[in-house]
Amino acid sequence: MRIVSLLPSSTEICFALGLGQSLVGVTHECDFPPQAAYKTVMTRNLLELEGASPSEIDRHVREALHEGSSLYALDQEALRRARPDVILTQELCEVCAVAYNQVLEAARLLPGRPTVLSLEPHSLPDVLRSFSDVGQVTGSKERAAELVRGLWARLDAVRGAVAGKDRPRVVCLEWLDPLMVAGHWVPDQVDAAGGIDVMGEPGARSRTVSPEEVVAAQPEVILSMPCGYRLEESAGQVEGLTGIAGWQDLPAVKSGQVYAVDGSWYFNRPGPRVVDGIEMLAHILHPEAWRGPAPQGFRKLGEAAAEPA
Repeated sequence: MRIVSLLPSSTEICFALGLGQSLVGVTHECDFPPQAAYKTVMTRNLLELEGASPSEIDRHVREALHEGSSLYALDQEALRRARPDVILTQELCEVCAVAYNQVLEAARLLPGRPTVLSLEPHSLPDVLRSFSDVGQVTGSKERAAELVRGLWARLDAVRGAVAGKDRPRVVCLEWLDPLMVAGHWVPDQVDAAGGIDVMGEPGARSRTVSPEEVVAAQPEVILSMPCGYRLEESAGQVEGLTGIAGWQDLPAVKSGQVYAVDGSWYFNRPGPRVVDGIEMLAHILHPEAWRGPAPQGFRKLGEAAAEPA
């Protein structure tokens, strides 16, 4: 079995299923687990955005999509040399990976016509089901079933720990300039950890909101999880929110419940670590109740970071 993963999340899934040796190609963004760095890179970013601000990145991406331009290039010669039996990709987000139609066209030119599996999770249950889908096409059904059972057991443990607790009002910011609230599986993560996502819609796309809407929501906890950014960068961007009119009067700000989290590792990608993200949220929202694994990858404003292991 020879597998090309065109998503950071599917690369993580493959390693979690013990398929690391079968991976013959990954993306330029596949940074976990560390072994992914030794795989052949099949993609590159077509936009020169290094050092750009969030607002500049947003503008360039919107302009490229409006013009019908691709954001990523697929190395078709490297793909041909890899001779994959399975290609893992997605249609969910045109900003997150090589365009699905581009992948299909490249696959048609390959000898043997590899299986192309598009992973399309919208909700937390969808995310876990996608692991079984990967197991199905890679001959790893039993390992996938074991992985999913273990993740559901961890979810049940969190839900049991926070059951009956007061559920704080939470806002999850997936981008900070312009402001965007997280959708898809993130509201499910908040719910499982004992909170109420008051702006994100479960299963729906992330959406742009105004500062006035955030203030009107009166969140008791604010989480900064900008897509594609690690913890330190996420923490640095939060400072830009302090100029919002009414920010200082928000319940979350007044009680010191504003956090930066490592969105790239625990929230933005629909891989196995979404459950780590739920455990992290349970610690943030209900530290007196959740006695599970020590949380990683978050920072309360003004405090030192708890770095990922």
